[in-house]
Amino acid sequence: MKLEQIYTGCLAQGAYYIESEGEAVVIDPLREVKPYMERAEKDGAKIKYVLETHFHADFVSGHLDLAKQTGAKIVYGPTAKPNFDAYIAQDGEEMKVGKLTIKVLHTPGHTMESSCFLLLDENGREKAVFTGDTLFINDVGRPDLAQKGAITQEVLAGYLYDSLRTKIMTLPDDVIVYPGHGAGSACGKKMSKETEDTIGRQKRVNYALRADMTKDEFVTEVITGLMPPPSYFPLNAKMNKEGYDSIDEVLHRGTQALSPEAFEAAANETEALVLDTRAPETFAKGFIPNSINIGIDGNFAPWVGALIPDIKQQILIITDPGREEEVVTRLARVGYDYTIGYLNGGFDAWVNAGKETDHIRTITVEEFAKEHKQNHNINIIDVRKYSEYESEHIVNAENLPLDFVNEAMAKVDKNKTYYVHCAGGYRSMIFNSILRARGYDNLIDVQGGMKAIRESGEFPVTDYVEPATML
Repeated sequence: MKLEQIYTGCLAQGAYYIESEGEAVVIDPLREVKPYMERAEKDGAKIKYVLETHFHADFVSGHLDLAKQTGAKIVYGPTAKPNFDAYIAQDGEEMKVGKLTIKVLHTPGHTMESSCFLLLDENGREKAVFTGDTLFINDVGRPDLAQKGAITQEVLAGYLYDSLRTKIMTLPDDVIVYPGHGAGSACGKKMSKETEDTIGRQKRVNYALRADMTKDEFVTEVITGLMPPPSYFPLNAKMNKEGYDSIDEVLHRGTQALSPEAFEAAANETEALVLDTRAPETFAKGFIPNSINIGIDGNFAPWVGALIPDIKQQILIITDPGREEEVVTRLARVGYDYTIGYLNGGFDAWVNAGKETDHIRTITVEEFAKEHKQNHNINIIDVRKYSEYESEHIVNAENLPLDFVNEAMAKVDKNKTYYVHCAGGYRSMIFNSILRARGYDNLIDVQGGMKAIRESGEFPVTDYVEPATML
């Protein structure tokens, strides 16, 4: 038997590949399917099943392309109603993969079709459970993503309580838990950075699995601290349920090399968003006017999803040379399929063509400290999440979370100067670039963010409080 967790840090997402006796199964694959096919080919195996734990909201699954290219059968748990050919398994139904058995456990709560897949070895012994968004390490799935009519988050949380206690907590303590996500995902509120654990340990340390917890207590604790989900979540869930373009088609469309002149013409003649994916500190030194920065070497895809409201938005990209296909692929992971080209030669080609550029002023924490000492009434914007800000912040700093940047703009005066920071410098540059593109010229980016601010010891900071949520 071969079992591999394929973890993608940008999405804090875990897919799984299992192989036995020349047969393989993939659980919750990402949009690009070639890596799974290459694994199977290396093992001399045929992918028999593509197992989907639910209709994912935070990324577009690769189930359709993988099934089309391998002949594998797509499998969902009970109540799922996809708009394509798939097998809807019954609760408790078993599937054979080589000498292994995979048992379907219907676990409604995160969504109504949510299911876990229990792996049994050749002797029928329960070895591992793939829990999707039902159970995370130290957390459980949020119950507010699939509300319809009478199904409220309270009702879904009640279903989740029952699912955990009748299907998951009854498993042997040594069964390994392989979740769909880890820390950094918006599918739960306080996940661990660990990406696997055992049932026994989770029953001891996971707040939602306390043995003496009543259903009412569970419901209250699970929904407390939830923030509104990113706006792209329902759009991704719709794509996963109804279908989407082939990833090959998306890559062909998105990797069109455009000269500076053609790039400029495309930007002027369409309503395409100009997205610069270079590192924040590089972007600040020079960029195409009105472009926005979301660096590829960070939580790129989730921030694209949170900040670009229309997944059908046409996008023109600027990347470090050689990373064009990577950027288009990572956009497609969250459903942004309409990249229409990239700047051939990158930003240097734009400069060499004599085109107009812009920049954003940045300062070190040491420089920031000097300016703060000279004037304690300077305007400071902290763009971290509300939970991070409440945990610890500079005294008198205003919290305008990047997640709600459109609402934040109403609170920023174009005639005033603001010092903007986040945790480390990634989000503040996104914030500054968005406002810069909309005519806010007096924003100064603080390098290093709250981490550098804290380490400097030069600023009055509130006492640290353990956050109740990471959302």
